[in-house]
Amino acid sequence: MPKKPELFTIPARKGRAVRLSAGEAIQIINTHGAQVVDTWAFNAEDPTEHLSNEHMRATLGKLWPSQGDPLITNRRRPIMVLEEDTSPGQHDTLIAACDDYRYGLLGCEEYHDNCTDNLHAAMRRIGVALMECPSPLNLWMNIPVAADGNTSWGEPLSKPGDYVVLRAQMDCIVAMSACPQDILPINGAACHPTEAHYRILLRKE
Repeated sequence: MPKKPELFTIPARKGRAVRLSAGEAIQIINTHGAQVVDTWAFNAEDPTEHLSNEHMRATLGKLWPSQGDPLITNRRRPIMVLEEDTSPGQHDTLIAACDDYRYGLLGCEEYHDNCTDNLHAAMRRIGVALMECPSPLNLWMNIPVAADGNTSWGEPLSKPGDYVVLRAQMDCIVAMSACPQDILPINGAACHPTEAHYRILLRKE
């Protein structure tokens, strides 16, 4: 039997980044079922081209991608395809990555781990410096939108072991942050961030 690809950890409250060649895929796993994973994709040759939620929403005509949909860059090109999704498919493209300013507004008086800093740290680990933090695809984040346009902070609808598979359409870098939010219930009612996991999958034959 062929061996399963190696399983890597996105530590709770921290980030990781990996390089993919066109045709390879990444499986991102919601190990405990209620962890939001902020996810970015950058053109490996030019990181100023990146997954852009506002361009993707215009292309897809909906608020978040579902299985089979391309993820679109700020140059209106597919960078990845959402190939598989075992969860109910509720993800978010509206909410910016949390940052230290956000936690200050939520009452924190000291530094709080956050997805913006996690992105920059993860990219530095692989030798890439970014000038900005694009808005992420927030995997499993549940932001209900009412008919009047109001939004709310829902708990994830995913279950332990749910995963997505994103397949690269160009050489790219995928960055992920196990969101450190522990004040609002976006990581479940317990407000307890956990680790998540990922695997690199080879090209399809």
